[in-house]
Amino acid sequence: WKVNIKGDLKGSLQRAVELLKANEVIGFPTETVYGLGGNAFSDKAIEKIFKAKGRPSNNPLIVHVSSMEQVQDLVDTVPPVAQRLMEQFWPGPLTLVLRTKSGEENKLSKLVTCGLPSVGVRMPNHPVALELLKSAALPIAAPSANRSGKPSPTKAEHVVADLSTRISGVVDGGDTGIGLESTVVDCTCEQGPSNDSKGGTTGKVVILRPGGVTAEMLSKVAKDVSVDPGLLATGNDESKLKPKSPGMLYTHYAPNAPFILVDGSIDFFRQTVKRAREDGKKVGVLVTGNNLIQADHAEILAAEENDLTSASQKLYGALRAFDSTDVDIIYGPVLPEKGIGVALMNRMLKAAGKQVVVEPSKQKKGNSAAGVT
Repeated sequence: WKVNIKGDLKGSLQRAVELLKANEVIGFPTETVYGLGGNAFSDKAIEKIFKAKGRPSNNPLIVHVSSMEQVQDLVDTVPPVAQRLMEQFWPGPLTLVLRTKSGEENKLSKLVTCGLPSVGVRMPNHPVALELLKSAALPIAAPSANRSGKPSPTKAEHVVADLSTRISGVVDGGDTGIGLESTVVDCTCEQGPSNDSKGGTTGKVVILRPGGVTAEMLSKVAKDVSVDPGLLATGNDESKLKPKSPGMLYTHYAPNAPFILVDGSIDFFRQTVKRAREDGKKVGVLVTGNNLIQADHAEILAAEENDLTSASQKLYGALRAFDSTDVDIIYGPVLPEKGIGVALMNRMLKAAGKQVVVEPSKQKKGNSAAGVT
């Protein structure tokens, strides 16, 4: 359904609300990416989400809410640091992992949490998502609305391309804004009453997935901000980890053709592409700024080389665009890991299956930006 955000939004969402209450699943926009939503209390609805996406059964779902009352219905307690983060960043692209209620008080489908004693909760900052949640009066579990492992959708047509025959419909609210999934932080290590202005006795949070709310932003609210080892896992290490959050395991966000990152100078990037073409391959490239590279297909992430915000917004659409071409391989640049660039490089490395070609001079110095060869 195409909705008019400035018109009768509630009326235009009536059919979508009816489907959610009937335990069907639908695509809908958020400020990050399009989500595939279903009633978080219904095993039937959650089974449909996993089936539509082809999603691994040990990958938990984020639950979207429209009010603090809904949060209280889902979790055991809200630690002081989590309360501070909600006040600062909600509604917005921040998911907080909190302990669920125990026993019969826990009404969440066990499929949502994958058997974990915690759940990721978020209040989206998008008028369509918020109205949908309010009108349905339900917490909505919603991973990204794409086939598992593929680039996340930033347009309604991306959802249709991946899932049109697998779900009940898509609410078309236009292009998303941020373009990358929410930051996920674990707040379950923080317990006890608040002793200071930074949220609690320790103010400790652990980043499980980087996103639009950066570590620098979090550190202004929480005293102790660290990164989960799961984000740094490579190869067989991943099989030993039980993810607390979506996006921690598996190759994600990948186009059909192999995607490889290039860590080095623009001349080294050009040489890498030239060699592949000389080997008879049709080559696609992701580029930023005015870096002209001879290739069979190019997607521009940003007009300015260090415009990481624009690059984040365009990444998934660009990766999807290659799927409508006949390229055999895709090369992309390693970008600065600062601010939103941390989340951007996290997604690009996962899309590439952590395959990075490093310029020999950088290997000798041991200063590869991606840290992978």
